[in-house]
Formats: sequence, structure tokens, C-alpha cells
Amino acid sequence: MKGSLTLLSRVPAHPDSRCWYLAWEPAGALLASCGGDRAVRLWAPQGDGWVCKSVLSEGHQRTVRKVTWSPCGSYLASASFDATTCIWKKNQDDFECVATLEGHENEVKSVAWAPSGNLLATCSRDKSVWVWEVDEEDEYECVSVLNSHTQDVKHVAWQPTQELLASASYDDTVKLYREEEDDWVCCATLEGHKSTVWSLAFDPTGQRLATCSDDRTVRIWRQYLPGNEQGVACGGSDPTWKCICTLSGCHSRTIYDVAWCHLTGALATACGDDAVRVFEEDPGCDPHQPTFSMTAHLPRAHSQDVNCVAWNPKEPGLLASCSDDGEMAFWKYQRPEGL
Repeated sequence: MKGSLTLLSRVPAHPDSRCWYLAWEPAGALLASCGGDRAVRLWAPQGDGWVCKSVLSEGHQRTVRKVTWSPCGSYLASASFDATTCIWKKNQDDFECVATLEGHENEVKSVAWAPSGNLLATCSRDKSVWVWEVDEEDEYECVSVLNSHTQDVKHVAWQPTQELLASASYDDTVKLYREEEDDWVCCATLEGHKSTVWSLAFDPTGQRLATCSDDRTVRIWRQYLPGNEQGVACGGSDPTWKCICTLSGCHSRTIYDVAWCHLTGALATACGDDAVRVFEEDPGCDPHQPTFSMTAHLPRAHSQDVNCVAWNPKEPGLLASCSDDGEMAFWKYQRPEGL
């Protein structure tokens, strides 16, 4: 199975610094980028290219590591090495910083909004994951500090259909959390990676999770509920997450990011070997023992490490990537015939 990745546009997003992360707004019309220049930039298509519509440079004192949009698209959160998270409110074409979340002892590495929009998660080099509650007055209150990891926490992501939170860490594990009697608890630990887990992404159903690592593999995990037909053992009423597939032998260096397209089911990876790759699940394979094939590979997508890949939520096949070279690239992914 062979697809293709075609370059549409290349943009110097954060000149003279790294471009760390990209996030599409839910409507798919704006793209947020962040970088080592302490700024968040907002991009929109114009003609055959992309233009910068706003630069948010007043919020942070150090590198901005991650950005994420609220489900409604009215707010943008930015996580920084200055140990804070800024909340930006969109007012037509302008963005105003309406809150600065403080409390982490070290760099905030990631931030993610829950599907309801009422919860926010942050994680840090201080080994903790914080859950914040958002009220109707845009007040943010920390409701739980989770200290389940033993090392730097790299990434947080919410399951798309319910309030289940996942975190990836330097301690080689993934943790899952849910609310239980007004507090948040770690309900599962996913072990199997041999080195730092850099990022993770849920599939559209939320029943599967892709994780990527310094061990140069992508692992696919599946949720099994108690009493499942496959006979996977569950502890009490909690589901079990089982690794059902490992993608290995395709990446020559650390895999920094993985993105699961919610429109097509394609998986994209960002790698330290300067490449972008796309994988598709093989048609007709056993859903409990799936196999994936690499359908596109761009060896020199960027001139340095690729830090992030992001699928547009509305336009199938539109993929954005960013790199230590400070650039963003936009790609058109053509799926193999027969998929």
C-alpha cells in the first residue's frame, strides 16, 4: 500500500528558534504555533500560502512548548517553560490573555482541554499532572494534583468521548486517570515502552490509544471492558488497556509526536530523523491484533528534528508539521487506492 505526501507550503514560523508544536482550531481555519521565541502565532490560509494573523508575545517569559484549543474554539491555552499556562480568549481577530495558571514548580510541558470544555490538564517537569476546573466566569481552579509519574511528564491528552485523561512520561510509562468521588485517581499504568514516552493520541472512538517513544516504536493500545468476549482480564470495574500492536523498524531516531486523524484513521509521526511518516491500518485485519503499513515517508520533511504533526480536523489529508528548523510545512496526504 503506497500513498503520497505532497508539499503544499513551507513557512518560517518561528525564525531563529525552534517551532515546538502546532494546534488546529476545531473549525480547521486557524492554526496555532509556538516556539522558542516565547511567542504563540496564529496562521490562516491566503492564496496558496499561509499568513500570520496574530502574534501573542506578552504571555510568557520563556519557550512556549505546547498550545491547545478549547472544544468551542473560543480559547487557546499555551504551556511554557516559565512554569505557567496562559489562557487566551479569542475576540474576533484579537486574543486577550484572560488567565495565567501558576503552581507547577518547573517547565509546563503540555496542556489539554477535556471534550466538555469544563476541565483542563497540565503536566510538568516537576513530575506532576494537574487537573483544573473552568467555571462560567472563566475562573480556573486546580482540583487535583496527580503525582503518579516518577519523572518529567511530557504530554497530556483527553479521551475524545469521556473525561479520561492520559499522560506520557520520561519514566517510560503512560498513566490514565479518571474522577472518583470528587477526586482524580490513576486508574491504569501502561508499560511496554523501553524509553521516554514523548506523545500519545486517541483514535476517534477513544477505544484505542497510540503512543510514541524514544525507543523508536509506536504502540497501539486497546481498551477492554470487564466481561469482554476476548477474555482479557480486568480488575474489578476498571477497563484494561492492552498493547495490541507495535510499529517498529520504521524510525531511525526518537519519535517525538504521533497524530491520529479523526477523519480517515491515518496515523502520522514526527521523528528526530527529520522525517514525517504516515501509517494506515491494513484492511481486513483482526481489530484485536491489527497490523499497520507505512503508506508515506518523507525522509527530509525538515532540515532538523520534526517536533509535531497535526491533522486538520475538517479537511481530510491536510497535515501540518513543525521542526527545530523553525519552519512549518503543510502537506497533502493522498491515501492508497482501495482504502
